[in-house]
Amino acid sequence: MLDSTGPGELPYGIPPPAHRLPAATHVGGVHLLVSDLARSRDFYEQILGLRSLVVDARQAAFGAPGDDRPLVTLQTRPGVTAARRGAFGLYHFAILLPDRAALGRFASHLSAHGVRVGMADHLVSEALYLSDPDGLGIEVYIDRPRHTWRHHDRQIAMASDPLDIQSVIAAAGGARWNGAPPGTTMGHVHLHVGSLADAEAFYHRALGLDKMVWNYPGALFLAAGGYHHHVGTNTWAPGPAPPADRAQLLQWELIVPSDADAAAVERSLQSGGYAAARDAGGVAAPDPWGTRVSIKVER
Repeated sequence: MLDSTGPGELPYGIPPPAHRLPAATHVGGVHLLVSDLARSRDFYEQILGLRSLVVDARQAAFGAPGDDRPLVTLQTRPGVTAARRGAFGLYHFAILLPDRAALGRFASHLSAHGVRVGMADHLVSEALYLSDPDGLGIEVYIDRPRHTWRHHDRQIAMASDPLDIQSVIAAAGGARWNGAPPGTTMGHVHLHVGSLADAEAFYHRALGLDKMVWNYPGALFLAAGGYHHHVGTNTWAPGPAPPADRAQLLQWELIVPSDADAAAVERSLQSGGYAAARDAGGVAAPDPWGTRVSIKVER
C-alpha cells in the first residue's frame, strides 16, 4: 500500500500513550570517544568527507558545508582503546546524504580508497556501511521519496535486500566525490540494547517517539513525524555496556522545536522513572544501558 497523505495524517506508526514528540523533531549530532584523535580526524575528513569545525588537543568537531552545527564530535583521553564488538550502545550512526548521485560518488570514493563496505536496500532507503578507525559503526544513506514508502498493518515496510550498487554508482554520472555535500545531515542512530521491552518503555513511552517497525527480527524502530526511524534498537549483541576506556558513543542529540517541547520531554522522562536533568542547551538522560540522549532546542 502506498501513502498519499500528509505527514500528520500518515496511516502508519503507533503514537505513544502520553507524551509525543513534535513532528519536526530530528536527530542532531553524535559525540564519540576515540583512541587516537589525529587518526580519527583524518578519517572523518578524508574518507567520510566532513568539514572540520573545531580542533584542539582533546576534541574535534565536524559538519557539512554551509552549516556550523556539528554532526560528529570526537573526544579522546589517555588510555582509550578500540571499541569492543557486541557492546551495548552504538551499532551505527547514520549520515543522510541529500540525493542518490551523492551516494554514488561516495561509493566510488570508498572503492578508490580500498575501504571495506557493506550495503543494503532497505526499501525506504539505500545504504552503505563502514567503520571508523576504532570500529565504531557508520551508515551513509539516502532516502527514497516518502510517497514510495509502503506500509502494512501500521508498520513501515523495511528490509535488508541486496543493493543495486552499479545503479547507485551510475547515478553519480561519473562525477567525483569532493566531500559531503551541502544538505548532509544526521539521519538516525541505531543502538544495541538489552531488551526491546525496555527500549520501548524508554524511547516510546517516556521519550515520546512513535513506533514505526516492530516485527523486524530482534529490532524496534522509532521516529517522530512519520519518518521511517530516528532511532533503531536491536538485541543482536550480548552486551554489556562498554567500560570507560573503550571507544564508544558518549551521547547523541535529539532536536526539538521549542523550550516547551524540551520541558515536556523532561517531565515525561521523570514520570517514567528515568534520571532526566537539565544540561547545556536542553535536557539529558541515559537510557537503561547508559547511552545518553541530549534533547536540545532548535536554534
